[in-house]
Amino acid sequence: MPKLSIRDLELANKRVLIRVDFNVPLKDGVITDDTRIRETLPTIEYALRHKAKVILCSHLGRPKGKPVESMSLRPLVARLRLLLDHVYSSSENVAFSPDCVGEIAMEMSSQLESGQTLLLENLRFHKEEESNDPEFAAKLAALCDVYVNDAFGSAHRAHASTEGITHFVSQSAAGLLMEKELNFLGKVLTEPDRPFVAIIGGSKISGKIDVIDNLLDKADTLLIGGGMAYTFLNAQGQSTGKSLIEADKVDVAKAALAKAKAKGVNLLLPVDHILADKFAADAKTQIFSGDGPFPSELMALDIGPATIDIFAKEIAGARTILWNGPMGVFELAPFAHGTNAIAEFVAANDDATSIVGGGDSVAAVHQAGVTARITHISTGGGASLEFLEGKTLPGVAALTDK
Repeated sequence: MPKLSIRDLELANKRVLIRVDFNVPLKDGVITDDTRIRETLPTIEYALRHKAKVILCSHLGRPKGKPVESMSLRPLVARLRLLLDHVYSSSENVAFSPDCVGEIAMEMSSQLESGQTLLLENLRFHKEEESNDPEFAAKLAALCDVYVNDAFGSAHRAHASTEGITHFVSQSAAGLLMEKELNFLGKVLTEPDRPFVAIIGGSKISGKIDVIDNLLDKADTLLIGGGMAYTFLNAQGQSTGKSLIEADKVDVAKAALAKAKAKGVNLLLPVDHILADKFAADAKTQIFSGDGPFPSELMALDIGPATIDIFAKEIAGARTILWNGPMGVFELAPFAHGTNAIAEFVAANDDATSIVGGGDSVAAVHQAGVTARITHISTGGGASLEFLEGKTLPGVAALTDK
């Protein structure tokens, strides 16, 4: 990685501001899933063990530039104390600042001792955060001696806490989670072990066409599933009934198919489908195969068994696997089989480096119970996609070069 890592910094007795992604789901002030907190624990613990004075900042929800009680980070303090209990001699070593800038935040940060942690209130309670206001960024920078960005999921946003702050501190480094994300995703794009199989699903081609286009320059095989597959099949002249189609993207799909052929990339589309009479768990279903027109009153909501077999063979022979997007409407039990099967096959290939990104794909991996057998599960939705498109992420570009 060409950027400084937290491992490169002298941390002892330094105030270290760590941008984390604590955008966790809350219900009535109770955290319902603390995965995002746990993901960044290695960075926080590393800093604490190296005697840093740790200051954590994050956004939560979309409060639109003003305080919203239900989006306060205050409920996270108790969970942080619990999760960091083994690092501390005292559970009281996580404090909370009712603002992320200003006199109180300044005073609390200045009173921190080595090995203590301070969590700042929601960054987005100030509209200047999202507008990347230089004065606000300077106020954040005034709280610390060095800055660490461990929020890969926000690295595609040029906000005050991800990009602006770097102009006002002497050193800006990647946290351990950020470093891990960049190393795994970077290797996929630069030097993947081959064969490299990319599995792309989801409902629409419009959100992922740039990813597909970039992967056509990198991958050996591209497996297309989910709703977007029907725009591709449409582009090949197949009538797909009431299946989801992006009519304005048919030409884009044609161009991708042509590029795959020209590049010698094995682009595979579903050969059979689970059709349904409605978008519902109690829908009447049937398997349809072949390249003839779908029954006009039915829609495809999952890949069929023959497609699963074809995709499984490609996955089994891969040495690098990238998966982003489900194969069908996996939230509904009758249409979850394709996505669950892909999760099982990806996890079963012990010889491959497997990388899963995107909220639905990650949920599918959890649902299938194979999380521990995936090499890397990416924490960045939009950031992962933009990185895989080949775009520069502002929050990464702003970090200090090694």
